[in-house]
Amino acid sequence: MNINELSIKCKEIKNEVAKAIVEKDEVINKVILATLADGHILFEDFPGLAKTLLANTYSRALGCDFKRVQFTPDLLPADITGSYILNRQTSQFELRKGPVFTNILLADEINRAPPKTQSALLEAMQEHQTTLEGETHKLPSPFMVIATQNPIEYEGTYPLPEAQIDRFIMRLNVGYPTAKGEAEILRRRRARRKEEVDINQVASPQQIVEMQAAIELIHVESDIEDYIAQIVQNTRKHGQVEVGASPRGSLALMRLSMARAALNGRDYVLPDDIKEMCVPALSHRIILKPDPWIKGIKTEVIVEKVMSDIPVPKVK
Repeated sequence: MNINELSIKCKEIKNEVAKAIVEKDEVINKVILATLADGHILFEDFPGLAKTLLANTYSRALGCDFKRVQFTPDLLPADITGSYILNRQTSQFELRKGPVFTNILLADEINRAPPKTQSALLEAMQEHQTTLEGETHKLPSPFMVIATQNPIEYEGTYPLPEAQIDRFIMRLNVGYPTAKGEAEILRRRRARRKEEVDINQVASPQQIVEMQAAIELIHVESDIEDYIAQIVQNTRKHGQVEVGASPRGSLALMRLSMARAALNGRDYVLPDDIKEMCVPALSHRIILKPDPWIKGIKTEVIVEKVMSDIPVPKVK
């Protein structure tokens, strides 16, 4: 698949998802970018903002298998990965696959499950495989985790460990619609006379894999690579930062920038791609020192400040 075909296909996907998700074209674009970059998304936002609807609608437009897991304190790792069950007829243990064996997995309220259960996703997110009873099983391609968590309700929750947060290629929020957008949501619901939105399949899992392979052909100048490295390095040196972004953050920023270039029909990365993807790719990878954290300083502000202090390279 060439870049022009990829760009056209992405527009078709976005238009289809936008039938259900009103006024959130930029959010849909970023979900598409995460898929192209073969990454996972953490949605951190308030309840009722269509995070689950977005994940479900998106998977239907892509023609991908979709599974949803509601994370709760009593959820076990085997409830996600599956387990071996004895077949009494054959006297053999057979694998009963869990919901992780899918294309798009929605981990709803992921921080409500204990760390042992959360860790069941680590291998799957990083290596696209899961190990059961010493045997490794490959997951379907493409594979993507879309996780959600509530940013204000912390009672009965278990904060995600940094190792797991770092495996999400970006952190997003949906945000409330405008008054006009909310009225449009009501109008569409009344017009269709049912809850479910009719979504057409405009892609296939095989096409998504081909699109991910096409991203690898996007050209990145050495000056752009140095620009990315300098941004990430400076997050570690900032006076209000305890722990800066990891090299995985550098790779995430580069891959997302390559995906954004392809989405816009280009086969090369511009500094604007870096600027656009910097905050969603790096802000969740930064740990603030106690003083700025207590004062409520956002990591997004730190990333933007770091980026603004670095000279933008000139594209040859």
